[in-house]
Amino acid sequence: MNQPPYHLGFSTLRQETSLDNLPVRGTVPKWLNGSLVRTAPAMFEVGEQRFNHWFDGLAMLYRFTFASGRIAYANRYLHSRSYLEAVQKGGISRGEFATNPRRNLFERIVTCFRRKLTDNANVNVNQLANGIAAYTETPLPIRFDLETLSTLAYYSYGKEAKGQISTAHPHLDHVRGRHYNYLLEFGWMSKYRFIGIDMKTGRQSIVATVSTDLPAYTHSFGMTARYLVLTEFPLVVHPLRLRFSGEPFIRNYRWQPDRGVRFHVIDKDTGQVVRRVQGGPVFAFHHVNGFEHGDDVVIDIVTYPDAGLIDQLYLNRLRSAAPMSPVGKLTRFRIGPKGDAREETLPAPPMELPRMDYARRAGRPYRYLYAAGNEKYGNFFDKLVKSDLDRSVNSAWRETGCYPGEPVFVAAPGAANEDDGAVLSVVLDAGKSRSFLLILDAATFQEVARADLPHHIPFGFHGNYFAATSEP
Repeated sequence: MNQPPYHLGFSTLRQETSLDNLPVRGTVPKWLNGSLVRTAPAMFEVGEQRFNHWFDGLAMLYRFTFASGRIAYANRYLHSRSYLEAVQKGGISRGEFATNPRRNLFERIVTCFRRKLTDNANVNVNQLANGIAAYTETPLPIRFDLETLSTLAYYSYGKEAKGQISTAHPHLDHVRGRHYNYLLEFGWMSKYRFIGIDMKTGRQSIVATVSTDLPAYTHSFGMTARYLVLTEFPLVVHPLRLRFSGEPFIRNYRWQPDRGVRFHVIDKDTGQVVRRVQGGPVFAFHHVNGFEHGDDVVIDIVTYPDAGLIDQLYLNRLRSAAPMSPVGKLTRFRIGPKGDAREETLPAPPMELPRMDYARRAGRPYRYLYAAGNEKYGNFFDKLVKSDLDRSVNSAWRETGCYPGEPVFVAAPGAANEDDGAVLSVVLDAGKSRSFLLILDAATFQEVARADLPHHIPFGFHGNYFAATSEP
């Protein structure tokens, strides 16, 4: 089978290591004083069993710590129950996004009535109340120690916060000092329960409940200064299929374009759904940002015409020479007070894994956006892009044989401009069969430094930067 040059990014990494000082080319900004922490799928087979999908691999944590122009590095498997059971059993233990473990007849019957949720938190790392946690799409965030990467314990939602599905993209409202996420409870009438968590005390409360007949696959949601925005794409499931079909999780969902995309705009303070609006059929993984403009609620999303991207991300295809298109178009939806959703394509290149200055611009109008893109059609991510949405100007970083991941923006201390800072990305150098950490000047989008790693890092999804002077 022909393999693409980036196939190593979908290969298992067994090695766990800790290095005090990575070799650096260039100059690391002295003001970088903190840690970039990421989670990613890193084990794609257990014993003789193989995972089917990129989203399935067992999670590994990665930490890059910056101090005085130096970079320390460590990586360690997240000791989730999914990981520990798999290692002990010598095979896949819990059902993942697109892979089920091998079970005998009795085990299949038992699973219909007592399904163990995966806690394989391979999607994102984020602040949660007074700690840091790794996330996947079940309501089982796992806390870990930032210094040692040791797995600690689950974050526990309260008894009222029932549900089997959540998102790996919680929001943080800095003005209210609250984290927001939702839990989806499957039932005859399924319910999205939005939870508010005080970032200092950890106190939880139910913000709102939204009922639905057929729950959608929704990887993220939107937020403005006043509102939370639930976006239901027309990739939906009947809950009974999840229980009785025997198929892996995502294989139970069906594309129903006639439903269109449904926006539910929720007032953060009252919990009331103040607008319900339907638009044309689109699919997305990632919301970028949201804000209010006059009477409109504005939501920016990286969209696709349908959910076919999910099928492109099966490992057999990713490791083959088959062309793919892992990028979508940056789309702005203006949700008006009269029940309309006006859609426009923003002047940005095709992209995925979008990031912006979240700490200062989340829920507010913003100018700059950073993302992964592809220069060559049919290729995996082979460049990073920056879009100036005010001036419709785009910049790019690329290097032959290099495949970058999500670009994380870090604002410089006392930054006056929105793009005054650095962009951090983990890049696979296919020619050298190893990865490096890339540091770009966010304003010029030019490389200022890179730190070479002793091994490859499998392609992942998300992570965040935690300043050393801030409380976790």
